[in-house]
Amino acid sequence: MAKQDRAIRTRQTILSAAAKVFEERGYQAATISEILTVAGVTKGALYFHFPSKEHLAEGVLAEQNQKLPIPDRAFKVQQLVDTVMLHAHRLQTDPMVRAGVRLSLDQQAQDLDRSGPFVRWSEVGTTLLEKAKAQGELLPHVTPSETADVLVGSFAGIQAMSQAGCEYQDLPGRVSSLLQHVLPSVVMPSVLASVDITEDRGARVEAELLDHAARQHLAPVS
Repeated sequence: MAKQDRAIRTRQTILSAAAKVFEERGYQAATISEILTVAGVTKGALYFHFPSKEHLAEGVLAEQNQKLPIPDRAFKVQQLVDTVMLHAHRLQTDPMVRAGVRLSLDQQAQDLDRSGPFVRWSEVGTTLLEKAKAQGELLPHVTPSETADVLVGSFAGIQAMSQAGCEYQDLPGRVSSLLQHVLPSVVMPSVLASVDITEDRGARVEAELLDHAARQHLAPVS
């Protein structure tokens, strides 16, 4: 068991180092040797977990999928908002998420399949919007998959503007403004009146998730 734990820690150390280098350098300029230096592991350890730079990048892109999911909300539009705002918050606070976003938008990474995050976020958005529509939260004309794609594409542009202008310092405010513009065109007014899209929503959802995880960890095993 200790050996398995050590392997998991080593893999995470390598991924964290790769995320730091990819975020700073971009995919093309990043080198295995620099990632090794930052990680402080042997070449053998790195290649055991990740046979190539491409595999490292894919690992970083996939890592954000492992995050705790948003708890179910009565209003699925709120659950969608929480998902979007939490991602904005994590772009400010989580180097792994920032590196994944940089890789997914890096047009120099020509040998890397960068479509995964866009597809996944569109699927997440479509699923939540389909549930929202089934509950009568959306206006009749809305096609969930189209709205999800608009949100994903708009978020990508907004975060790129924020990253270029101030390293994500204003991202929650920008994303809140994006939602204020998009949601009235797709959400029933009676539902929208109850949805929290304030810019600190992501930070509060993160605190909720961490508190829940801590309570689960402390709960006695029955």
